[in-house]
Amino acid sequence: MSEITIYHNPKCGTSRNTLAMIRNSGVEPKVIHYLETPPSRKELVALISAMDIPVREILRQKGTPYDELDLGNAKWTDDELIDFMMQHPILINRPIVVTPLGTRLCRPSEAVLDLLPNPQKGVFFKEDGEAVINDRGERVDASQQ
Repeated sequence: MSEITIYHNPKCGTSRNTLAMIRNSGVEPKVIHYLETPPSRKELVALISAMDIPVREILRQKGTPYDELDLGNAKWTDDELIDFMMQHPILINRPIVVTPLGTRLCRPSEAVLDLLPNPQKGVFFKEDGEAVINDRGERVDASQQ
């Protein structure tokens, strides 16, 4: 069983790029399609705690009921925001990656590189053509492109 888990949405380019970088390190992760199989409340709370970020930072706005539910309103407590995510898993931002080195919301997708125990095996380009890993398996500095 893999030591790496990704909470994945295959319709999301960032999530697809993140999954591809995990695979480029020679690992086949446990892939959880969180819209089909959402984490339990306990799991979601544990993920947020492990990421050490405020609950609001895990909320996805684009393409979700965020605005119609008025989730930007400060009146909502963390517990209430988690309740909304449990009712509408699309509100959980993605991809979330768990490895032995930590747990992180991998936005941008190359944030996953800091969590991978194994180096990249080869060149990697994101779906938009941006180079992330060079032919020596090294991270490409975006400012040099």
